[in-house]
Amino acid sequence: MNTTTPAVQVRQLCKNYGSVQALKGVDLSIAAGEYFVLLGPSGGGKTTLLRTIGGFHKPSSGQVWLNGQEVSHLPPDKRPTSMVFQAYALFPHMTVLGNVGYGLSLAKLPKAEVRDKSMAMLEMVGLSGYENRRPHELSGGQQQRVQLARALVLGRNILLLDEPLAALDAQLRKDMCLELKHLQEKVGITFIHVTHNQEEAMTVADRIALIADGELVEQGAARDIYRTPQRRFTASFVGENNLLSGNVTAVEGDTVTVEVCGQPLAVDRRDLPVRAGETVALSIRSELVEMVSADGTAAADGCSLSGTYAESVYLGLTLSHRAALADGTEIVSRVVGESDAPDPAPGTAIRVQWKPGALRLHVN
Repeated sequence: MNTTTPAVQVRQLCKNYGSVQALKGVDLSIAAGEYFVLLGPSGGGKTTLLRTIGGFHKPSSGQVWLNGQEVSHLPPDKRPTSMVFQAYALFPHMTVLGNVGYGLSLAKLPKAEVRDKSMAMLEMVGLSGYENRRPHELSGGQQQRVQLARALVLGRNILLLDEPLAALDAQLRKDMCLELKHLQEKVGITFIHVTHNQEEAMTVADRIALIADGELVEQGAARDIYRTPQRRFTASFVGENNLLSGNVTAVEGDTVTVEVCGQPLAVDRRDLPVRAGETVALSIRSELVEMVSADGTAAADGCSLSGTYAESVYLGLTLSHRAALADGTEIVSRVVGESDAPDPAPGTAIRVQWKPGALRLHVN
């Protein structure tokens, strides 16, 4: 296969359920060997997109190309994909070995070859010695590994994962995230992973596409999606961002002045076509916000807002300080670690401030 050919191309893909548009003209390209995550809120269309790529749904219009071949008309078993479902879907009457080798047995491979390939895959997913157990004798994480082995043993080069960690507890989910990433690096095939959990997405993804309301909102490397979101929706969904709204009062070169709660803020225009008089969206990550007393040392011009302290929320690793701006908008400052200094009393006048360049302007 030509390594420059994308593993997956989706072209103007639409999927309708009666009058409901589940996918609205989605265009997407995924490189061979990439760990790609479809991230978004429940009901946004990400699972519909995954299942349409896999052939479980027929598109209403548009095309799906896999490894350079147009496959929109082909059923799942005729595509170079295998699927890992949210529910483990293991056969309770079969052993672990029987479950892993089931697809190979259906393909009429010799029994010795089925066993050899299945045992090798169990070793790869860390389940050597478990081949004679039944699914009910396994933990949730072990059952998920069996399902992974059953999908990977088929030898297809695109693996589709539909909320594969949703049924696991928080700590096991974190552990399995790292295992999935290492497994993908080991086998070298394309993984397409659906989740609504941003930490899960950040842990495994080479690239992330944010899917909401049937549309591809934004895509990019995990670090870029987190640090420099282009769209307001992305800023609202990924990370802990403070979202503000204000009116543009001046545009001078690359700097835009935006009035928020009667106070001028400076923000980089980022080549966005903004004009004086427009209402725009702004965001700033909570870890970039500092909360200080109202009579403290002033921040750089255009990099602070006045507010009223509300409360603190202790989360172990981080401490979130919450305040309200003059218009009632909540703003959060997240601090790593602990401080011996007492929190301000609720209702105390404070100022929130940040370094130049931390505030971002967004398109809607």
